[in-house]
Amino acid sequence: MNRRDRAIATAELEMGLADFWHDVDTNWGRNAADYYAPEAVYKSGKLNLEGREEIQKFYSWREDRGARVAVHAYSNFRAEFDETGGATAHWYMLLWAVDGEPPLESEVPTRISRATETFRYDEAAGRWLCTRRELVNLFRGGNQLNFS
Repeated sequence: MNRRDRAIATAELEMGLADFWHDVDTNWGRNAADYYAPEAVYKSGKLNLEGREEIQKFYSWREDRGARVAVHAYSNFRAEFDETGGATAHWYMLLWAVDGEPPLESEVPTRISRATETFRYDEAAGRWLCTRRELVNLFRGGNQLNFS
């Protein structure tokens, strides 16, 4: 993959990540499953979700709990591509999340995590789909969900 193709593919992956977190933070993740391949795995601490349906159920569960304000920010996005057309991305997630209605008191981030994701390009969907996301928690603070 030449430098220009890598830049375009990296931008597509990062745009997908921005769209995903925007949906989670502003729409309760109602479209979260669209980001994942049917066989995807999502792992974060004790949370281990297998398959698109389980991942979507998690976001539905969060919405059912009631009012919550969440901001998922990410930084240092970097993608690598293999000879089979797959991709691996690494980035850091900073999460601020508190139950309740805004505006809320500002606190330290709920969590700062190192993320590793793998992707495959889905020709039918015309986009990259996440096949595995793993978040390794580096720092914790503020309000925590009970599976962190």
